[in-house]
Amino acid sequence: MNNSEKYLYNRYNKKEKDFVMWMAFPGIYSFSMSSLGYLWMFKLIDETENINIERICSDTQNTRYNVSDVNLFGFSFSFDMDFLTIFSMLEKYNIPLKSSERGDYPLIFAGGPVVSANPQPYKEFFDFFVIGDGEEINIQAANICKQTSCKDDALKKLSELEGIYVPKYPKKVKKLTNKLSKCVYTPILSENAFFKNTFILEMSRGCANRCGFCLASYLNLPLRSVPYEELINTINLGLSYTNKIALLGAQISAHPKFHEVCKYIYDKIIAGEKIEMSVSSLRVDAITPDVVKTLVAAGQKNSTLAIEAGSERLRKVINKNLTEEQIFNAVKIARDNGLKGLKFYGMIGLPTETEKDIYSIIELAKKLKQKFKGFDISFGFSSFVPKPNTPFQWIGRENTKSLENKANYLKKELHKLGIVAHISSIKWDYWQAVLSRGDESLTDFLIEAYKNGGKLGAFKSAAKKYKIDANYFATQNYKYDKYLPWDFIEIKPGKEFLQKESIKLLNQN
Repeated sequence: MNNSEKYLYNRYNKKEKDFVMWMAFPGIYSFSMSSLGYLWMFKLIDETENINIERICSDTQNTRYNVSDVNLFGFSFSFDMDFLTIFSMLEKYNIPLKSSERGDYPLIFAGGPVVSANPQPYKEFFDFFVIGDGEEINIQAANICKQTSCKDDALKKLSELEGIYVPKYPKKVKKLTNKLSKCVYTPILSENAFFKNTFILEMSRGCANRCGFCLASYLNLPLRSVPYEELINTINLGLSYTNKIALLGAQISAHPKFHEVCKYIYDKIIAGEKIEMSVSSLRVDAITPDVVKTLVAAGQKNSTLAIEAGSERLRKVINKNLTEEQIFNAVKIARDNGLKGLKFYGMIGLPTETEKDIYSIIELAKKLKQKFKGFDISFGFSSFVPKPNTPFQWIGRENTKSLENKANYLKKELHKLGIVAHISSIKWDYWQAVLSRGDESLTDFLIEAYKNGGKLGAFKSAAKKYKIDANYFATQNYKYDKYLPWDFIEIKPGKEFLQKESIKLLNQN
């Protein structure tokens, strides 16, 4: 056990001979210790009798158990490129990549946003997938595996559970959605976490804004909020261990008691408590004097605002109904109440985008710079990636050359204004789109890309070798009646609604 770790819950004393489970994070230890979902899943199983659970990261040197002792091996899968690290972790413990070649090895499964949205590119690597919120189903799955010695019998039983997809026994799978009556929080604090000794708590899950491209919004509908009393109790629990807290949620400011929570923390600071608090990001309409004052009192100097696009027209198309007036008003409140700067987050290559929309970003930046002299303004951009189970899942990406021209133009023009702009790699976003809308034909392509080092060139040559038409997945527009690889997953509000929403958004030009 890591000496820098502090557990915020009581652990069972378990017998060595009990059922053994590894829970893996495809990244380094410090990142795993700031991953709320991963740590919470660990806590829930750690609190379950007769199951020994151990955390494994990409940089884990020594393990308490040998792989031969492990009965069940689970992976958190949050980002498309995580498969590269997952493969390297399987190889580290001499586990064959394909489940069909694993014989006596433990059952291996994955959960998280990537595989909840579309597990098909990975179906040959995992014995089963958890689709949706895993809080309760993970424990059920572990218990089934514990009680069933034959792997195939266990998989049969697992395939009958709602929210579990077993590729060997394919059927319609319903995405799991948990009520948020309890607050999910950091159960283990560590000095070596990426966010050192920070107590993160989830205020809400999902987002009612429903931007047309946003997987985080659609995958987590409906918007659910933790009850106020439960939040306050959780904040107090965290503050009894550390003075650093972070509020998490795709739309925390939509919490009906968000302002009351801010006031509760602000009053504590004014009364002399030293509290450092941060929030994931803010919506423009959440930037009110009381919220900004709380953030500033809690030591936050900058915040992030997602505006997505430079023109009101394009913001309407993506369902981000936000006027320029609202943006300027938010910046004014932020500056007047003590924030030193704001980072604006946007996207390029959005459906229906024109050169005029790109130019609008420069115009907006120019106006902001002129009006708020001395206030630190920066921009961050990624390029549009079509995501499953969103209204824009049918829309292909713009070609790479054209997107790179836009990115270079933005960087150059913003630099002239003295504004720093960070833009994600257009080429990597392309391959992310291939994985995002991919299907089971990608199996050998993924192995090949990994074996050749997992860099951009490896993806290109793997696609060539296995005759993968990458553009079909990344840049092609699909017809609305096309069967999609993830259609076997039942996710509300459903395909019919997404179609109507897609047509409505794209036709309001």
